[in-house]
Amino acid sequence: MSTLKVLAICGSLRRASTNMGLLRYAQAHAPEGMSITIADIGALPFFNADLSAKPAAATQLFAQLAEADALLLACPEYNYSMAPALKNALDWASREPDNHLLAGKPVAIVGAGGGMGTSRAQYHLRQTCVYLDLHPLQKPEFFANAFAGGFDADGNLIDPKLQDMLTQQLAALRAWAARLG
Repeated sequence: MSTLKVLAICGSLRRASTNMGLLRYAQAHAPEGMSITIADIGALPFFNADLSAKPAAATQLFAQLAEADALLLACPEYNYSMAPALKNALDWASREPDNHLLAGKPVAIVGAGGGMGTSRAQYHLRQTCVYLDLHPLQKPEFFANAFAGGFDADGNLIDPKLQDMLTQQLAALRAWAARLG
């Protein structure tokens, strides 16, 4: 299999986000045969069908999605659900004709948050994936407690156990993408 091009999207826009820290670690430690690009969705406005032209941030995201073979979604949990920034990015992409930017793509989901990590938000995201015809990796799941010492003050992943879990998930994503063809 050639290099798997993965587009990573973080639902948190905060500079020191632990969820962005997960994506930075994944990008720096992607397995052989995988490249990871991190999308910047900070300037993406809320989806509005009344806009007469696509904003530049949407055009950039669409170009990145068109190039991607798979997605890595960092899903923060806000009030028991996924962050609006992540949902908004998916909403924008889903409006393209025939959902061609998302349909059929394999997805890995990660998240760092309080207590149970981001388990509840990830389950909501999985429901959205069903409608968008995305194919989320079932196992291994990745839920990290962002407040248990696994991240430094800048949001960087420093816990070796979590690093290993994330590396395993990336390897599983590569195998899942190969299986889906």
